[in-house]
Amino acid sequence: MGVKTDLQPKYGERRTRLPPGPWNLSRAEKREVCNSFYGMKVPEGYSSNIKNLVSLQDSRLLGLKSHDCHTLMQQLLPVAIRSVLEKPARYAITRLCFFFNAICAKTVHVSKLDKLEEDVVVTLCLLEKYFPHSFFDIMVHLVVHLVREVRLCGPVYFRWMYPFERYMKVLKGYVQNRTRPEGCIAERYIAEEAVEFCTQHLSDVSTVGVPSSQKMGFSKPLSGCTVSVVDQDLLNQAHLYVLENTEEVLPYIEQHMIHIKTAYPKFRKRTKWLQDKHNSTFIQWLRFKVQSELEEDNHGVSENLRWLAAGPNMAVPLYRSYLIKGIKFNIKAQDDVRTTQNSGVYLLAQTMQVASAKDKNSILSNMGFYGVIQEIWDLDYQKFTIPVFRCDWIDSSGLVVDELGFTLVDLSKIGHRNDQFVLASQVKQIFFVDDPMHRGWSVVLSMPNREYNDVIGDEVLGDVIIDCEPFTRGMPNVDTFDELVGKLGGQNIRDGCEDIWIE
Repeated sequence: MGVKTDLQPKYGERRTRLPPGPWNLSRAEKREVCNSFYGMKVPEGYSSNIKNLVSLQDSRLLGLKSHDCHTLMQQLLPVAIRSVLEKPARYAITRLCFFFNAICAKTVHVSKLDKLEEDVVVTLCLLEKYFPHSFFDIMVHLVVHLVREVRLCGPVYFRWMYPFERYMKVLKGYVQNRTRPEGCIAERYIAEEAVEFCTQHLSDVSTVGVPSSQKMGFSKPLSGCTVSVVDQDLLNQAHLYVLENTEEVLPYIEQHMIHIKTAYPKFRKRTKWLQDKHNSTFIQWLRFKVQSELEEDNHGVSENLRWLAAGPNMAVPLYRSYLIKGIKFNIKAQDDVRTTQNSGVYLLAQTMQVASAKDKNSILSNMGFYGVIQEIWDLDYQKFTIPVFRCDWIDSSGLVVDELGFTLVDLSKIGHRNDQFVLASQVKQIFFVDDPMHRGWSVVLSMPNREYNDVIGDEVLGDVIIDCEPFTRGMPNVDTFDELVGKLGGQNIRDGCEDIWIE
């Protein structure tokens, strides 16, 4: 019939050989995928330790829990298979992974659901081109209906079974007498309810469970405090960043820029020179400005602004770990001795950009920065403290985006030496996975959003979407329905894209 001639048996003199299908992995490719999983370090609370799930001897994944399967399917598998399989088959699997990651997000865009539903139909058709018919049972077909479930019932995380599975483990722990499990669970549950009620009438008593600091989104240091007298230039750099990101100081920044333009009229059109002059003189100018206003009656200077203008203490507490809004951040040296990775950060900031080194007409625009935390400072302003991260930011020459939308970074190319600090509350946690396709480069992946205040709508509420992240750029290699019909030779598609018949 001339169908899939590359998969026809190869007849030899002594034996008949069946060529491997596009979905088959050779022994070397299996070993490469397992090595990729084995070297992954993920943030704390993201999943199990992936290293413990890999058997390098058998080239297999063992002991995966349901949550580990979700994690691999949504984010890690597309990275692990980047250097194996044929390109069309690999893209089809990657498209399916992107789909599951999109519908499991905490924030769902209603306006994108129709496009998502079309994409998954095309994805299943692509899978049918490369995978055997025995693969396509009813479970694979039900993927088509998942988008309609999201449209009718809301985000997936409101309906999945993880909370109940976790609580079932708690109930199993109540069992001490295996011949009477129901009685053990009932008595232990009643006892804990009674103790919980009694603690409401006791002072200075906290109940067991998730710490209140994580539930309420507090910020606090966790471990490794050392007080050190830091370099004055670095301290001024951190202090300047705090000032420029404080709302009360913004009117003074505008006044200082006007002052510079008035004092140096020849440079009033050179934006970069004005910004450099502002950075080098603003701290001292603000200190004198606030002091002069404090000498006046009814000055209106707030207590916070007064201490901010005075500057931080030279003795800065340094921490190895810090908790910000329930998310744990570590310095790079702490991650090097641990099995988790909590030092990667992403910042979306407004910065001046130029086309080349000779370009004098810079423009302000939003730009994403990827970095690794080297130090955690807790700046002491006498009446309050402000945590900041000192990071090694990736230079623009070490940042590329591939055809699938993955962001690749070269962690050895460090830039932005004059602007290393960032407020701990401004960053989003990310992590880096070694790219199996390009040695020396790493793929950027992000932590799932843990906030529970997201709603379905056309706008993102309380969420930061990382630019160039594959899960926000749509599907790779998307064929339109007309192109797909031409490739497959004709098909009928019912309204709603619920079922497909290939003629």
